Amino acid sequence: MALDPVFEPITRRAPELPANLKLPHIAATTDTLLDHSVMLRLAPEGMPEHSLGRMEALVLQLARIQHGSPLPFDLLVFDSPQLVVFAADHGIADEGMSEMPQSMTCEHVLQLLLGAAPVNALAQMHGFDLTVVDAGVASHITLPDDARRKAPLLLRKIGYGTRNLMIGPAMSQAQAVSALHAGMDVVRHLPGNVIALGDVGVANNVAASLLLSRLCGVPLSDACGRDDFHGAGPHDDPHPQRIEKLSAAASRHRKALGPLDSLAALGGFEIAMMAGAMLQAAAERRVVLVDGYVASAAALVARGLVPAVADYLVFAHRSAESGHRLMLIHLQAQPLLDMGMRMGQGTGALLAWPLLLAAQGLLER
Repeated sequence: MALDPVFEPITRRAPELPANLKLPHIAATTDTLLDHSVMLRLAPEGMPEHSLGRMEALVLQLARIQHGSPLPFDLLVFDSPQLVVFAADHGIADEGMSEMPQSMTCEHVLQLLLGAAPVNALAQMHGFDLTVVDAGVASHITLPDDARRKAPLLLRKIGYGTRNLMIGPAMSQAQAVSALHAGMDVVRHLPGNVIALGDVGVANNVAASLLLSRLCGVPLSDACGRDDFHGAGPHDDPHPQRIEKLSAAASRHRKALGPLDSLAALGGFEIAMMAGAMLQAAAERRVVLVDGYVASAAALVARGLVPAVADYLVFAHRSAESGHRLMLIHLQAQPLLDMGMRMGQGTGALLAWPLLLAAQGLLER
């Protein structure tokens, strides 16, 4: 029986990566003996097989990530968990691709820095240190003189927003490589063995949809759902015009096929930095909590560059964007939660954190 074309894999020859892109080595986590020993500890006597359902898969994944030495595996240990939120603007916002003005990216960053965003409360509740990274916000970020900063801001700005990809590539290949390296560098300087990744950026879900379409062969009309965009009034339906514009943009960049070229042509600075952060965290055997649609697009890019990174990615939730469901299918990922959220900023990742603590507790009994 023929596959649905949405899910049909695309087979292309992998393009050569530039010499200046330095990708870390990531060890695969497959360990049959470890799996057997963990399952014996999880299975209560007299209970049906796989009675813990998907919690078993989560415990196994976490145990594989943390079992990187020849010593026998004992317990899961979570040390100094970090939340990193990468912020950037997108030139495609000039085409009316979001109901929010581009200035809201800077506003959301200020809320995070001042402790006023919902994720600030979750980070404090769960003991996560929050770091905000300016990957490419279109303006300077300046706090009021009397403001009290609640989170550090790292300045890693590659540019003042990406270019409008209707006109040319969102970024040059050199900028994409610089952003990947910057994301790696951010992780190198953070403590702990758990990192949650979130994003801020007006119209960044459009970049995520374009990457999903290009890297997975999903039609743009499916990657960009009608409910993902709201017009100015009850009778407005901007969806057909939006798809028409994005199709023209995708056609303009039809030669960008591999993960790096697609990232440069269609992506964003925060997506590139998140991808780099994932690669570095996996190389250091950290648990990586992936937030929503845009963070999953970064995971798609990271997996395309180094497939072994997938072993370290814990997908926190399925967001409300229609393309996220398709992206998770292509990533072969089962998210921990499905709560209809589309907030970003790592909110879904921290809501899923208690399930990782539960996995830890299951091995302590």
